[in-house]
Amino acid sequence: MDAPNPTHPRRAALALLAGGTIALPALQAARAEPAQAKSKDRPMTTVRYLTQKVGEVDVFYREAGPLDAPVILLLHGFPSASHMFRDLIPELADRYRVIAPDLPGFGQTKAPPRGQFTYSFDALADVVDGFVDALGLRRYAIYIFDYGAPTGLRLAMRHPERVTAIISQNGNAYLEGFSDNWGPWQAYWRDPSEANREACRASLSPDAIRDFQYGPGSPPDLLSPDGYELDIAYMARPGAEDIQLDLILDYRSNVELYPAFHTYFREHRPPLLAVWGRHDQAFIPAGAQAYKRDLPDAEVHLLDAGHFALETHAREISAYIREFLERRLVR
Repeated sequence: MDAPNPTHPRRAALALLAGGTIALPALQAARAEPAQAKSKDRPMTTVRYLTQKVGEVDVFYREAGPLDAPVILLLHGFPSASHMFRDLIPELADRYRVIAPDLPGFGQTKAPPRGQFTYSFDALADVVDGFVDALGLRRYAIYIFDYGAPTGLRLAMRHPERVTAIISQNGNAYLEGFSDNWGPWQAYWRDPSEANREACRASLSPDAIRDFQYGPGSPPDLLSPDGYELDIAYMARPGAEDIQLDLILDYRSNVELYPAFHTYFREHRPPLLAVWGRHDQAFIPAGAQAYKRDLPDAEVHLLDAGHFALETHAREISAYIREFLERRLVR
């Protein structure tokens, strides 16, 4: 995607880093996320911060809600982590068991370095699959956003009987969903040369994260800096950019799987809610509407928000989710 030239990460972000990761107390202070939150008349919500071993990967995750409640699996996207759900989790946890893992290469999840672990979307799906099994989750709705979409849809194709519903928030599965800003990435897919790889590095810069990923379509007075500043800090860790460049190249495998995703939709008919920031600079509203081609009963809502719609519209999105799942959750 086109983006401003890279700049050096700020000292404040680097000050959070210790040994290539961010300690949990510093992480919580950086994002200013309370352990408990109250919404309307719903009870206070306690969010638990846990780790689950999956092979060589230590998967960090957030969990809230009753252990015997229906499960919602929240899958984040690029360049973020489960902290993007910090406002949504308390909105849903009174009625649902809400679980949000950090994918390998992101956030607080610890995975082997490049060369010892393959950073591909198949590998991300493998880890999430193992994570779900380790937690004993047999039925769950999936919230898919950005990179979480091809990861979650791989999981759904493997275990269609487990998926009770899909919520796609700017989680693309159709060619129509691509904007015109994918030129450098698509060039890298066609020709994985070193020059094309380096051309994608601008997408990882602090300016690109703040001004391209988060900024467009987000009301400035509602957009907290917590999310993008933490993402910038994560990207500044040693080796993080090369992991992301590997995933950028492998994104072409997701496009190749689109016909298989569509077949899954038609054959298994999962209830699907698409709630989309209409001002997304990467995935445009046509990607949300396209779901109705294979799932005519899909429900589509467009918000006056950007790519990271939860940063400004968590309350609205949670209301759509609660109403949708109340009517259509497959139990």
